[in-house]
Amino acid sequence: MRQEAVLTKLLDHNMAEVAVTRMTACGSNCPSCESCIYQGEIKTIARNDIDARPGDAVLIESKSSYVYKAAFLVYVIPIVLMILMYALASLVFKSEGISIVCAFLGIILGGIVIVLTERKRKTAIDFSIVDFNEEKKFNG
Repeated sequence: MRQEAVLTKLLDHNMAEVAVTRMTACGSNCPSCESCIYQGEIKTIARNDIDARPGDAVLIESKSSYVYKAAFLVYVIPIVLMILMYALASLVFKSEGISIVCAFLGIILGGIVIVLTERKRKTAIDFSIVDFNEEKKFNG
């Protein structure tokens, strides 16, 4: 998975801090609506194998499998557990109210799975600076 970024700071051991602009679901026209509650820029650490300097527009890359696993964990597991818990409760208790409570418990269980998985994971998603972004040049 490739993303555009700007190198903000050089770090030790051939690493660098980069700023990645967060894409929004509404089309990234934030100056016109000003209703987005999320931070527009995310800073992360990336390997700097191309000797980029602060202010350079770069392309960073991560293994897509890491991103897909994280997305699956966060978006799919809680929904699957919610549906599964609702269905099981519906079969066992035959009560709509209990089934709904069990569905919410499934979402909570999904959150617990996410937290435990994140604690167990040894490394964060690994980024590398792979190229200069010639389309966007920044000075300074």
